[in-house]
Amino acid sequence: MSTKPLEGLIVVALEQAVAAPYCTSKLADAGARVIKIERPEGDFARGYDSAVFGESSYFVWINRGKESVALDLRSENGKAVLRDLVAVADVFIQNLAPGAAERLGFGAEALRERHPRLITCDISGYGESGPLHQLKAYDLLVQAESGLVAVSGAPGPWGRIGVSICDISAGMNALIGVQQALLQRERTGRGSGVKVSLFDSAAELMAVPYLQARYGLAAPERVGLKHPSIAPYGAFTCSDGREVVLSIQNEREWSSFCKIVLGDESIAADPRFAGNQARIQNRTVLDESVQAVFGRLTYAEAVDRLTEAQTAYGAINSVHDLINHPQLRTREMKVGGRLVQVPASPFVTEWDDPAFRPLPAIDEHGELPVPARVSAN
Repeated sequence: MSTKPLEGLIVVALEQAVAAPYCTSKLADAGARVIKIERPEGDFARGYDSAVFGESSYFVWINRGKESVALDLRSENGKAVLRDLVAVADVFIQNLAPGAAERLGFGAEALRERHPRLITCDISGYGESGPLHQLKAYDLLVQAESGLVAVSGAPGPWGRIGVSICDISAGMNALIGVQQALLQRERTGRGSGVKVSLFDSAAELMAVPYLQARYGLAAPERVGLKHPSIAPYGAFTCSDGREVVLSIQNEREWSSFCKIVLGDESIAADPRFAGNQARIQNRTVLDESVQAVFGRLTYAEAVDRLTEAQTAYGAINSVHDLINHPQLRTREMKVGGRLVQVPASPFVTEWDDPAFRPLPAIDEHGELPVPARVSAN
């Protein structure tokens, strides 16, 4: 097994829920020693559900391979232990409520003054300043506040994106920031501060709708499985009731789609459909024409034609379909004394372990003396 790139790195994470644990789970996978600081009752994400042999699916997802130390940070003893841990850490990450870390005496700037090589990462809801920076922020609230909800789903009642997209995006951005800060420390010998917010992460995801609304004609509408800027792009129903999602990205693909899938290459030359902008303007009649053809084909026949035309397509799968998907990569992990299959890391490396490391129990590593479980920079 190859040496992992972050072996020897010590990460102290005063973390809860999703965004910070997502970041630190990736650091742990890369070999970092992640010491997770929990409340005496544990990270509240442990109680979100009990789907995986009594463990929370959220906690299983993003807390593998960490050490757990439970501290009451309202007590002087708890603060003293955390100070000792931070003193030997390379990275300190926290995503407490706004201002909570500072009130406890663990503000990023003060920590870096005491420990110049320390890298700090603060994950917040709305950033460090501005009129809403003290507002509590959870994933759905930020989905709504950032406009993500306004451009997602179909017309009708509002709906959330089905996963914690703002938390995940913030965790990814924190990971990128920490890794860049580590590279910078290699050059300068000094740590630095990284600040990430859920709102900024969501706003960056909204860059295209933002630019379209600010400098174009209007913001994109909610169009369900259609694409607000590309046509044809969406779901069509076959004669046997199955739906197929397809996407046309350029004029070469459009011409081939018309000739092979629709069986009428003259459609490609129709002025109403000559170029993507024209197809968007005439989307209704275009989709009706495409649907008329798919309504005469079984799903298998449609897939044969799409494959021959080299048109990008996909099925609308359920979660159970994902479980049995031939492309799904999973990795074993022990949970509750049993082996479970967990979706593998989204990137493959030479240092991947054959199985994910197990979850820590609450305060599983709290009885060990600090010097025995960490080492100085």
